[in-house]
Amino acid sequence: MRSCTGGNVSLTTGDFRSKITTQTLAEKKQNGERITALTAYDYATARLVDESGMDVVLVGDSLAQAMLGYENTLPVTVDEMIHHTKAVRRAVKRAFLIADMPFGSYHVSCREGLAHAARFVKEAGAEAVKIEGGEKRLELISKIIDAEIPVCGHIGLTPQSVHMMGGYKVQGKTLKAVEQLMRDAVALDRAGVCLLVLEGIPREVAAMITREVHTPTIGIGAGPECDGQILVFHDLVNLSFGPTPKFVRHYADAGTLIRDAVRDYCADVRSGAFPSDSESYHLPQETQEALQIVTSRRTARK
Repeated sequence: MRSCTGGNVSLTTGDFRSKITTQTLAEKKQNGERITALTAYDYATARLVDESGMDVVLVGDSLAQAMLGYENTLPVTVDEMIHHTKAVRRAVKRAFLIADMPFGSYHVSCREGLAHAARFVKEAGAEAVKIEGGEKRLELISKIIDAEIPVCGHIGLTPQSVHMMGGYKVQGKTLKAVEQLMRDAVALDRAGVCLLVLEGIPREVAAMITREVHTPTIGIGAGPECDGQILVFHDLVNLSFGPTPKFVRHYADAGTLIRDAVRDYCADVRSGAFPSDSESYHLPQETQEALQIVTSRRTARK
């Protein structure tokens, strides 16, 4: 595996205590071990995800919708992404941390894209950056890798291209489209990306790509043959407010849990049931006695 090397720590694959590096991820593909990946956007969530044994944590530009309430990923800025990546970095100790390069951060020029990539590593502590697009991103990706910054590729349904695609639609459904996806995957593999996200493509195509490339593939809506899988954290725990994509599986219903908890809190405050005496602080006995004396004297004067 020529492209995904990095780190100088000897790791035991599958050991939840060992730091995940690009080398670990490459070894997982070679050994046929599945890679787990999930998004996180804040300290608390990232800490729970990391402590659960996740291999890869992505600070995705999906935070535009999940955290900031935008309609799509396009409005989120580099500064906003760096802000959230810093918070996640403080929590993540084991997982490999990737930051999304948001729309507009690498589309104007390679020089600007490289500068922004460096900010994610230097300022935010990311260990890799993710860039959407295939062959057309090769020059940029090569420059970033030459600067010793690992890159995660992303092809198929690329959300930053939502307007060009006419919506969030499955890609690679025609022979011509499949051939383009294969060219994109092979080109990114040869360029040396450390991971390759395959989003919203037919299972059969994702399987072909996974067999063809040396780079570990991470699927999202791309079937089970990928080397690993990723989901948006808020989708996984049902904290999303929009339509649920076909590929999402809810592993918990945090939305209902939180909503019910808040309603119960409101009811207890309104009824006077919260806070109780045991949830309140009290004066020390000697202070209470002294206060009673002072109060009694004031009352006597009146």
